[in-house]
Amino acid sequence: MSANLKYLSLGILVFQTTSLVLTMRYSRTLKEEGPRYLSSTAVVVAELLKIMACILLVYKDSKCSLRALNRILHDEILNKPMETLKLAIPSGIYTLQNNLLYVALSNLDAATYQVTYQLKILTTALFSVSMLGKKLGLYQWLSLVILMTGVAFVQWPSDSQELEKELSAGSQFVGLMAVLTACFSSGFAGVYFEKILKETKQSVWIRNIQLVSFFLEPSL
Repeated sequence: MSANLKYLSLGILVFQTTSLVLTMRYSRTLKEEGPRYLSSTAVVVAELLKIMACILLVYKDSKCSLRALNRILHDEILNKPMETLKLAIPSGIYTLQNNLLYVALSNLDAATYQVTYQLKILTTALFSVSMLGKKLGLYQWLSLVILMTGVAFVQWPSDSQELEKELSAGSQFVGLMAVLTACFSSGFAGVYFEKILKETKQSVWIRNIQLVSFFLEPSL
């Protein structure tokens, strides 16, 4: 049962990630009359849905009691301002990252974006070594080198694509810089958030509510 759940979770994650990229790419490149939606609006809506989901999970953990939910949110967020303030840095970085992903998908095809964005695995590993003191084995470093090689080959232009890329060199560069910046911001914010989680007894749902709250304050 446990093994089946792992494979099911993996399959859902792959489907979610792939469909998200394709949907975002399609929505940013679809030619139609009228103004296109703002990427910042899409990011805000996604974060609102995220904080609602986290509140529902905290509500479930508090035995479906509104009074208990209110007490937990008050005690863990309002009464601990310094703990909440720690999430200001990753919140700002995630805000930048989420907007950069829309810029990247507006200027890169879905396949190039998806492969290049996997460099976040490399940046996360490097930040984990420097910030958390983790040690990587030989095979892990070798896997990262293979990943970098694969990304480099994807960016290498073929003869049939040279003319097209010359005509859109500016947008290709903007998209590439956006996705690379998102990779570094994702790696740093992810490791920073992991470090905070390890230093506290608060649940990951409470921490996510704190994280999203900082993001939503300047947006609403």
